[in-house]
Amino acid sequence: MALDSLGYFGVRARNLDDWSSFGEKFLGLQLVDRSRKSLTFRMDDRRQRIVVQEDDADGGQATFMGWEVGGEQALDELAARLEAAGIRVQRAPRATTDERRVKELIGFEDPVGNRLEAFHGAEIAADPFKPGRAISGFRTGPLGMGHVVLNVERIDQLLPFYRDTLGFQLSDFTLRPFKAYFLHLNPRHHSFAMVETGKNSVHHLMVELYMLDDVGQAYDLALGEPDRIATTFGRHSNDFMTSFYANSPSGFFVEYGWGGRSIDPQNWTPVEMTCGPSLWGHDRNWLSPEGRAQARDLRMRAAADGLREPVQVVEGNYTLAPGTCLWWDAARQSGWSPK
Repeated sequence: MALDSLGYFGVRARNLDDWSSFGEKFLGLQLVDRSRKSLTFRMDDRRQRIVVQEDDADGGQATFMGWEVGGEQALDELAARLEAAGIRVQRAPRATTDERRVKELIGFEDPVGNRLEAFHGAEIAADPFKPGRAISGFRTGPLGMGHVVLNVERIDQLLPFYRDTLGFQLSDFTLRPFKAYFLHLNPRHHSFAMVETGKNSVHHLMVELYMLDDVGQAYDLALGEPDRIATTFGRHSNDFMTSFYANSPSGFFVEYGWGGRSIDPQNWTPVEMTCGPSLWGHDRNWLSPEGRAQARDLRMRAAADGLREPVQVVEGNYTLAPGTCLWWDAARQSGWSPK
């Protein structure tokens, strides 16, 4: 694959103070730099992951999306592939690489004008990550900083570029209650996705936490703020993420989640998710009344069909339940499954 993971994300904001509070006190990011026109945030050992730039333009647009590659050779090969496909590639000057805190990067645009960057050599911070509020930390590393989902007018206008030129692989797709395609680069179920909504903008950025309680405590914070919740607490049917969506100061959503599944990219077969995008919850306030009703109907059918998925855990964030329920122990030993 040409790209490895989502490395950094740049957004516009009309009010930096709003993003300062949202990033630190709500998401738990670490604010590391502030100038008159920009903010930068950490979420792990990287020097920066999110860059917020003051801009009076309408919200919902990404300033840039930074995709990491394996090194100088991989970056050169990607640039050559893009140029062969007729894509204009710009080698970033030293001033830009210093701003991004990377060794080298190229810039280019997708077919509808979204600014993409590919880079290598991200700067590692000298001091440990200090979250803006008490959280366990964000799941990043080789999986990248999370995933980004775009609103698009037509998926077929963009899918060949992301899949055939950039090397994303299809994870799965859904056609109801909206058309959405999910694509992966690494074991994270998807690092990129598109929702066909008739417009071009950012739909959401997802960040994943190590502990479920981090998500629940953020949900409590969101309940205390009018209009903060865009999608209620729920669990996805494809990546198994337990999450909710918050309205950001930039006009797009931030998905705050836990328990995303890991896949084997070399042996993965994409399917249509006919059960809908969520196993339960995730009432989407941004959908039309008809769309919300259809989404709820899909969830009710999933429940009636007994659709269940195992909780996805990583070492250290779970404890095996003791065998105190004789009925459950006997059922499991007999081979019974809730699915």
